[in-house]
Amino acid sequence: MFAKLQITGSIEVVTGLHIGASNAFSAIGAVDSPIVRDSRTKLPIIPGSSLKGKMRTLLARARSEKLVLQECSSDPLELLRMFGSSEPLPQTKRLPNSRLKFSDCFMTNDKSLKEKDIPITEVKFENTINRLTSVANPRQIERVVRGAEFGLEIIYDVEVPGEAAADFGVLREGFTLIEYDYLGGHGSRGSGRIRFNDLSLAGVYGEIDRSIFAECQKILTER
Repeated sequence: MFAKLQITGSIEVVTGLHIGASNAFSAIGAVDSPIVRDSRTKLPIIPGSSLKGKMRTLLARARSEKLVLQECSSDPLELLRMFGSSEPLPQTKRLPNSRLKFSDCFMTNDKSLKEKDIPITEVKFENTINRLTSVANPRQIERVVRGAEFGLEIIYDVEVPGEAAADFGVLREGFTLIEYDYLGGHGSRGSGRIRFNDLSLAGVYGEIDRSIFAECQKILTER
């Protein structure tokens, strides 16, 4: 049996969000650290790679007794089967495919923010001061404003139906860990708090046992 389940919802920015882009060609006087944007609309985006990488790292840290995390190929089996690996599994000698496919997250409420005369981004001024010389090093950080919302879409491949509920338990844990941590940069200074809202599940390809689907849906949506 092979099927695909679609996880959708929204990501609400709770505190200013900074996921950086290259500033190699910034003009004089431009923001020191700009955010990543959609090249078509010029609106901010949350790359799927940022969401996937943060979730995997937090889940691996929650399962590790070491202060320094090992390579991804050393992750527990439940993470390898969900997020994949570039190294073959010792048991099967095969590369584990990622069961989770993260899409880039595009902004959904830009028009409503503009109607309320709320800017989509803000510039946060930060400063570091040398403790010995008292020399200041100011910088400008561009952030997506709080209240911005992005569409969430993740595809889960049902490869082993009996493992689906366990996988969704790990996914639900990943959402919770991110909400109590941060996404993007400068999280220890207040940036990057987000909230996942309106999570839902739908079958988009193949067939899956109704009881398994219902259990996965319950795990995903309960708080």
